[in-house]
Amino acid sequence: MAELNTPNINEEAIRIGLQIRDLRKAKGVTLQAMAEGIGRSVGYVSQVERGVSVLPIPTLQAISELLGVQVTWFFHTETEQPLEELGHVVRRDTRRHLNFAGTGIHEQLLSPSLSGEMLMILTTFSPGAVTDQQQRKRSGEEGGYIKSGNLVLSIGDQVFELNAGDSFTIGKDELYHIKNPEPEQSAVVVWVICPPSY
Repeated sequence: MAELNTPNINEEAIRIGLQIRDLRKAKGVTLQAMAEGIGRSVGYVSQVERGVSVLPIPTLQAISELLGVQVTWFFHTETEQPLEELGHVVRRDTRRHLNFAGTGIHEQLLSPSLSGEMLMILTTFSPGAVTDQQQRKRSGEEGGYIKSGNLVLSIGDQVFELNAGDSFTIGKDELYHIKNPEPEQSAVVVWVICPPSY
């Protein structure tokens, strides 16, 4: 019988599989749609999500493209989190990161899962960073707390100047736009999104 502490590879496969499943569900992508999108069977995708099938780099790249993230999104920091904490706890040094290239916006996932009833994200806006040139909207309600810095939040025709300690809510389907107006200081926001949309 194999020793229990031997299969580090199996633990990593389980971690990546859980991330793929959570992100797929958060994006509203079915197993069938993912299988068709990457040219594999539904059974294979199911096995990957359970961490019991081989996941070559080209397949992970195809999954990443389908789900709209970079492959690096699936990598952990050097400090690995115990499996029993997955789904409940996110340690500061094990947060998943996502950079939006060229935008000056960096996000860290605070929620332990993407498939729950809410999503928590820590977003850093570099000096002058803007969410989009046009207003955008999510399908659920979201709110934020300005941890540090200043932001200009536009919701429809209204414009709000927000400072550290302020909080805000954006209703379902409301168009919004965010900018860090400061030329030298970053702004940090803690977001809560219900239901999760990414």
